Amino acid sequence: MKSRYIDAVIAANAEGRSVALATELTSGAQLFLDADQVEGTLELDEVSLSAMREALRADRNISLDTAQGRVFVQVFSPPRRCFVIGAVHIAQPLVPMLIACDYKPIVIDPRGAWATEARFPGVELSSEWPDEVMERMKPDRASAVVALTHDPKIDDPGLISALRSEAFYIGALGSRRTHAKRLERLAKEGFGENELSRIHGPIGLNIGGVSQAEVAVSIIAEMTQILRRGEV
Repeated sequence: MKSRYIDAVIAANAEGRSVALATELTSGAQLFLDADQVEGTLELDEVSLSAMREALRADRNISLDTAQGRVFVQVFSPPRRCFVIGAVHIAQPLVPMLIACDYKPIVIDPRGAWATEARFPGVELSSEWPDEVMERMKPDRASAVVALTHDPKIDDPGLISALRSEAFYIGALGSRRTHAKRLERLAKEGFGENELSRIHGPIGLNIGGVSQAEVAVSIIAEMTQILRRGEV
């Protein structure tokens, strides 16, 4: 990789952006993609460029057969983070699953007895209010936010901050009735229907999960679906 592309990857990741580099395997010609900006000596047709952009969105390396030959597209993304609002029982199986799926979890709970090293060993913990944490840590397009407490005093400030961020996934635990009331409260904060539709509630894919671990699986599954395929 050319030094200018290395510098561009480092700069983009520091700013929370994903970028992609396409390399033609025979000639070594390259094309660098950063948002809508393209740079390099490799010329790709619109079909190949679209595939490259989709790989960037899905955070997935791919290979392409092009008129120029075989092209490898490598995506460079900043570490994904998941802000877990509520150090509740479901969070205990969820956090190890997040780590296994290459997320850095940040467990947030202003109730001091919940977010402890004993319950979440080796995990970043915060006893601040969720909006304070997210104002400081600024969720980006590589971030997910899950609200798990059922307590509007804790969940709502975090969801408001999440809606004002670029987080790729926002989910909130609770029944359909609970979620409807949640949306009513957030609408009073000035959020429109399109903005509120970003919140996945009830959280997780409908896999019929009953146990805390099964609910955690459904949350990870929905996050993965949104990350890899986009909103469906």
